[in-house]
Amino acid sequence: MPAEIQITTALLPLPETQKAAAMVYGYDPSGKLVVLRKGNHMVCIADDPAKEGISVACYSEALEPFMARGRELSAMGKDFKEREEIRGREVASGALKMPGEPSMMYVYYGKEEGYDKESGMLENGKFRYVVYTPFATTESTGLPDKPHAPGMPWLMDPGTHRAHIMIGPFD
Repeated sequence: MPAEIQITTALLPLPETQKAAAMVYGYDPSGKLVVLRKGNHMVCIADDPAKEGISVACYSEALEPFMARGRELSAMGKDFKEREEIRGREVASGALKMPGEPSMMYVYYGKEEGYDKESGMLENGKFRYVVYTPFATTESTGLPDKPHAPGMPWLMDPGTHRAHIMIGPFD
């Protein structure tokens, strides 16, 4: 996929006001994750061509150490559980820093059938919003740990370094 198309697709989740300055990672012809565009404040990841469907995400640069460490551990062959255990230990020891304030992630995803490879646009995609709030609890936020209505905010992984508020999709 050409870099320009990967960038267009990667930026889909962001509000228009944040797109021009965002950094974008994408994939080179060998499938390696590379920087396609330098930027600041927000980091976007293009769709992984090796995975089914279309899924792109953009997040606050405050989350980059945590996300980069996850990518590094994945490249070492660590599965989800191993990555989370390692990052949890590293956060607890102070070796890996989590943001001190809530940090945003925007996700936009959909089916291959709705993706236009020439324009980089995705029809009928869905948004998911994630606000990382490390160590937040249901008591500290007032949020439940499961949604009880479509699209309502809820707290995933409460009390852990991965605690985050999930919002959406709305169906």
